[in-house]
Amino acid sequence: MSQRIAFVASPTDDAQAALAILKAQYGDTPPDQAQVIVALGGDGFMLRTLHRHRARAIPVYGMKLGTVGFLLNQHRPDELLERVARAQPTVMRPLQMNANSESGSSVVALAFNEVSLLRQTKQAAHIRVSLNDVVKIEELMCDGVLVATPAGSTAYNLSAHGPILPFGSQLLAMTPISPFRPRRWRGAVLPARIEIKFEILDPYKRPVSVTADSNEVRDVVEVIIRESAEQTVTLLFDPEHNLEERIINEQFTF
Repeated sequence: MSQRIAFVASPTDDAQAALAILKAQYGDTPPDQAQVIVALGGDGFMLRTLHRHRARAIPVYGMKLGTVGFLLNQHRPDELLERVARAQPTVMRPLQMNANSESGSSVVALAFNEVSLLRQTKQAAHIRVSLNDVVKIEELMCDGVLVATPAGSTAYNLSAHGPILPFGSQLLAMTPISPFRPRRWRGAVLPARIEIKFEILDPYKRPVSVTADSNEVRDVVEVIIRESAEQTVTLLFDPEHNLEERIINEQFTF
């Protein structure tokens, strides 16, 4: 019950007010000395917290003070120490994106939700899709395409009519965004250990950007995505609201 907690919060009024109350009630420890981080905000802020503190290898317990809150627990300031102590850990392994741009630069970034490619102009993107260096789609004509983790499968991927993936399934969802050709292709469910390569065809006439969570790279010519072999983060969930159960329930929400 005496865990050292570091509190972080989004800049919204509600989150900042909750932050002040929690610090007064439980104290506050610098993140580099804490045993757990409590994040106050929405899913976007939770993703930023995971990216900012992933190198510390300490678990993150989120409380919802934002719009969606799929990755967070309910906000209740009372009995926080007891809730954190009995919370169930969920280990997330992010995607690693390697993006090469027209200028010759290369960017490596991680994504806990998804990596998404999007057209930059009014013209549709033309993208070659390969799995483990085997071409599967010679030319995908679309507004874009994304690769989502199980945790991210209920976010942008679901909005693009992609499948919801059970947490711990070791699967990824590849989902096209407004595909024109192949007209009947609706995406694929892939093993997490596969390497995915997207090559941009005619990048000067049909430029494409790629985003790993919130890290955007414009004018890309090639993007390689694989599950990270080394990086993980641990989220803490109340037993009655664990992430696996949420993903199951999401499939029966209309």
